[in-house]
Order: sequence, then C-alpha cells, then structure tokens
Amino acid sequence: MRIHILGIGGTFMGGVALLARDQGHEVSGSDAGVYPPMSTQLEAQGIRLLEGYDPAHLDGSKPDLVIVGNALSRGNALVEAVLDRGLRYTSGAQWLAENVLQGRWTLAVAGPHGKTTTAGMLAWILEHAGLKPGFLIGGVPENFGVSARLGSDPFFVIEADEYDTAFFDKRSKFVHYRPRTAILNNLEYDHADIFPDLAAIARQFHHFVRTVPASGLLVVNGRDENLSQVLSMGCWTKVEHFDAAEGWQAVPRNNEASRFQVLFNGQNQGDVTWELLGQHNVSNALAAIAAARHAGVPVKTALAALGKFRNVKRRLETRGAVRDITVYDDFAHHPTAIAATLQALRARVGNQRILAVLEMRSNTMRMGVHRDTLAASLVQADRVLMLKPGDLNWNLERVTGALGGCGQAYASVDEIIAALAREAKPQDHVLIMSNGGFGNIHARLLERLRA
Repeated sequence: MRIHILGIGGTFMGGVALLARDQGHEVSGSDAGVYPPMSTQLEAQGIRLLEGYDPAHLDGSKPDLVIVGNALSRGNALVEAVLDRGLRYTSGAQWLAENVLQGRWTLAVAGPHGKTTTAGMLAWILEHAGLKPGFLIGGVPENFGVSARLGSDPFFVIEADEYDTAFFDKRSKFVHYRPRTAILNNLEYDHADIFPDLAAIARQFHHFVRTVPASGLLVVNGRDENLSQVLSMGCWTKVEHFDAAEGWQAVPRNNEASRFQVLFNGQNQGDVTWELLGQHNVSNALAAIAAARHAGVPVKTALAALGKFRNVKRRLETRGAVRDITVYDDFAHHPTAIAATLQALRARVGNQRILAVLEMRSNTMRMGVHRDTLAASLVQADRVLMLKPGDLNWNLERVTGALGGCGQAYASVDEIIAALAREAKPQDHVLIMSNGGFGNIHARLLERLRA
C-alpha cells in the first residue's frame, strides 16, 4: 500500500511512518520546516519527505491512504485536496490502533510531563529482559537510535499523548490505544489551544482509564491530587502507586539522584546507579519498573537495565562544549518541566553559572497561560534569555521583571547567540529549552563560541 503522511516531521507522525514502512508499505510524507532529530531519522530510514503542503504532492505519491497529523487543520492546502479528491484518510492514532496495537499487550505512558523518558525506560527494560518490544516514543531513545519499531509480539510500548487526534477527531490520542498496562505520570493544565480548563483534560484521562481492562494495571503517581480525582470518577482496574508509602518509593543516595534505592511496600528491591539526573527521572524510573513488572520482568532485571539506560535525545542532552562552556538541549516548555530540568542541572553543577535560554513556542505559552508561574520556574538559573515570538499577545516584562534583573527578552535567535557569545565564560552551562527547532541555535552557538 502507498501511504502518504501529512505532518510527517512531528515526533509522533515520524514514528508512525517508521512503523508503516516496517510493515512493508511504501511511505512518503509532507511537512514544513522539519528539524532534527526527526528530519535526520526520516532521511536515515529512506523515507521520502516533501517540503510544504502543495497538493501536487498527492500527484507524485498517488496514495492509497493518507494519514493526517493533528497539527493540520481545515484550510491547509493538502487537507483540502484530500477532501476534494475523496481520498481515503485516517488519523495516526486510529491507524496505530487498527494496524499495530490490535491483539498486542500495549503498555501506555500518559501525563503532560515525563512521557517520552518513561516510555524510553520501559521499552529498554523490556529489551534488556530479552522481550524485543515494539514501541512508538515521542523522541529518539539513545539505546535504540530510532523512535519507533514493530518489535516482536506481544509487547508494545507507546507514549500516550492527551493532545487531540486530528481535525476530524477531537478526542485525545490515547483513547485509541486500549492498553493492558497504563502509567499515569501526572496531570496539570496544558494545551490551552485545545482544552478550556483542567477539568476538560481530566475528563479525557478518565476516558483513558475506562479503556484499561480489569485484568490490567494502572501505575499512578501517588502524589498527584489531580490523578486521584480522575480515579475517583470511577476505576475498574488494579492500581499500584509510585512516590507513595503504599507502593513504589525511591530513596536518593546522593544529591544528583544518580544513585537511588528502590522500595516496594517498604521492602528493599535494590539500587540503581545511572547517568540521568534529577528526582523527576527517579519518579519516571519507578513507574517504568512497576509497569515492566506487570509484563513479567523481575524487579532486579529492571534495576540492572536502568543502570544501562541512556536518555532520550533532547532531554538534558549535552550538545557540545567549547572553552569549558557546555551547551545543553532540553525539550522543556512548561513551567513544571522547566523547573525540574533546572533543578536537576543545578544539583550536578553546584555553584557554577547556568544561563537558561527559553523559546516561548508552545501555544499555551504564547497564549499567556503560564505568565504568572514562569518566573518561579526559572529561579535556579543565573541568567535567563527568552525569545519573544512575533505573535505574543502579552508583555514578557511580566516575567523578566519578576526575575530581578536576571532575565531579558530578545527579538531574534541571532540576538540571543550574540548575547551568549559576549556573556558566557569557562565553567558556564548554557541550557537551551524548546519544543521546536529553535533556529538551530545549539549548533550555531557552538560554532560562534569556537570562533
């Protein structure tokens, strides 16, 4: 079958492309402004990527099926062409449900924060145990080098996104997956362009909970009151909590949380020593251990696997160091994730300076939903440089002013690079945070520092 994917450069749709190709389909796709790691992954896998949304792309690919990404809406030239020509189309989540997940033991990881890293950990634990799982993850785990693969039956790990499915299906993606094992990492307000309030997101999470069978397992953050409210709406499945006395707990052995003890119902299960930083990643690990145990992996095997886990690209990833100035790339774009990333880096670098660079890219950020909490999430940084998008409809001085002179907004990536080149000095750490390509700022900054 010839499949053409609209929005193929997104992390989710790029993974769908790999799975369809692995099933033997001829796959191509259209997107605009694709950036690494998905652009390089698609190129390496030999999947044809067409720039932009010209309806002529359909003439060349002559698809039997079009898979439409949720970033595309009515008015897009290719979407309109698909509808006008009466072509067969579906969403990525629906295609997965019907062609990949049917009949498999699906392990789904949900929650606004930590999905990608936790799903990467879980897939790696199963792999280390010799189970050869399939997976689709919203990033590229270093242990695998790709974001998706079919794997061997029965296990399939999927990052379960609460964002909407497509322009013609406004349910959250994760309601399509029907997992046997589900992780609920956390729940707070995000995606303000889709959901009017937290209650609307909670309702989708409860729809997700309704799809897990009684013989399955829900692995739930025991400290998250919003998730407790979701379960109070009705729960028909066994629950194991993490970060809770009755359930899975971790005791950090050092300040960086790079070594920690794991407890289950107060009983010592052993220690993990790994490369990752931060208490948030310890919590992710507990969830992954619990989910893998449900799939039959002994806890000791999971602990050993985590000791060999390498993080997902763009999660506090070191992009390079020049003159003892280290540049990091991180996907954080919500105050909770920003604060967790900065706290993890601060625990590692001590009193050395952190220069935080933030792209105000997400729809929720641009709408100003986080304007009153953003400054507090950045307090661990010594300097904050923010890129102001042209369509921002609120005053960034609300944030920079609250940072006590440590924050400044810039109109372009070039201005930020110039400022960093002037200010950065040996032993500084430049933490760049964005959920987009950010104008290739990482490579350009490293080149500028070398000069």
